[in-house]
Amino acid sequence: MNDMSPPPNRPKAGDSPLGALAPAQGAEGSLVNLLEFDHEGLAAFCEQLGEKRFRATQLFRWIHHKGASDFSQMSDLAKSLREKLAKRAEIRPLTVATEQASADGTIKWLFDVGGGNAVESVFIPEDDRGTLCVSSQAGCAVGCRFCSTGHQGFSRNLSTGEIIAQLWFAEHHLRKRLNLAEGERAITNVVMMGMGEPLQNYAALVPALRMMLDDHGYGLSRRRVTVSTSGVVPMIDRLRDDCPVAMAVSLHAPNDTLRDDLVPLNRKYPIAELLDACNRYLEAAPRDFITFEYCMLDGVNDTPEHAQQLVKLVRDKVSCKFNLIPFNPFPESGLKRSPRERVTAFARILQDAGVVTTIRKTRGDDIDAACGQLAGEVQDRTRVKERISTRSPIRIHREGQHGWSDTQNKQETKA
Repeated sequence: MNDMSPPPNRPKAGDSPLGALAPAQGAEGSLVNLLEFDHEGLAAFCEQLGEKRFRATQLFRWIHHKGASDFSQMSDLAKSLREKLAKRAEIRPLTVATEQASADGTIKWLFDVGGGNAVESVFIPEDDRGTLCVSSQAGCAVGCRFCSTGHQGFSRNLSTGEIIAQLWFAEHHLRKRLNLAEGERAITNVVMMGMGEPLQNYAALVPALRMMLDDHGYGLSRRRVTVSTSGVVPMIDRLRDDCPVAMAVSLHAPNDTLRDDLVPLNRKYPIAELLDACNRYLEAAPRDFITFEYCMLDGVNDTPEHAQQLVKLVRDKVSCKFNLIPFNPFPESGLKRSPRERVTAFARILQDAGVVTTIRKTRGDDIDAACGQLAGEVQDRTRVKERISTRSPIRIHREGQHGWSDTQNKQETKA
């Protein structure tokens, strides 16, 4: 996604940014990481070992449902199978580099994924649910102006095993930590809203989603697993056919001119194409609406005119709800959070027009775990600092005695 001009030909649906993939698993002389396999993949692996497919179900339950990492613990597997597994395979978790706990109960983990890269996951506890925010890439190539991850650049995609290992660790660590009863879940919801654009890592994403949904694994409802995307249109269509779960779209602007600047991917897949893809997705989605995420940026996208444009954009055109997100500032962005009263007024315009709208409660901002703050450690391969330094200043609308006026944000050019 480095070249932001519209390309003459779209990539094939499975293409990844820079063609970057996680290191291959199970190379000669190494052990196969069983976290890489969804249920069907594990069945195929068991057949390679000369075992019946039903053994895969037993093994899958031990790994994901019970959190076992030692084959000797798997008491209902034949001793001969356990010996085969010990020679050929392993359950390889991610190394926890750091853990931070917020005053509001939010927990953030930094996982070492090798090569100088580290990714972050966040657990958000609430009275009626426990939500885990999961990363899909080391960095992000989309480069949204308001996102700390995008300012770190992009190194590589995570493998399926690295994606699911975040849930595997969090679920079983929290069960012990919270002293939960047997069978009680710590994680009830998963949102693919951590570091990275999930749909640019499609090949690794879908098996991970299937593991989350599998009754022998984590048993999550499709309604409780959400993929958030900046708008990779061909992959939205593929996800509808392959593994439809709840969908959130990072919209952040009511028109192409502004969205081109805030979310550069819009230059390839403009808003009209994105909304059409959303409507197609709803044909198979477990929920009857798309959630549009909208980060409230002071003077950038938060005026009454912007709210009215959003109403015109979506009303009677796509079934949706809006989630207005207070911006979590970081120095390189040059942007500021919209005042609370302006966010409230913005929401009221949408609600008065019949558009379901909520304002997200910020969680974990004291440990940089809130929306847009995840950065981890990224060995950038996209020269992100050079690209950001050449960006044009963003237009800021200032409210004064005589209404709204425009100024240029000079700070952004110094990022």
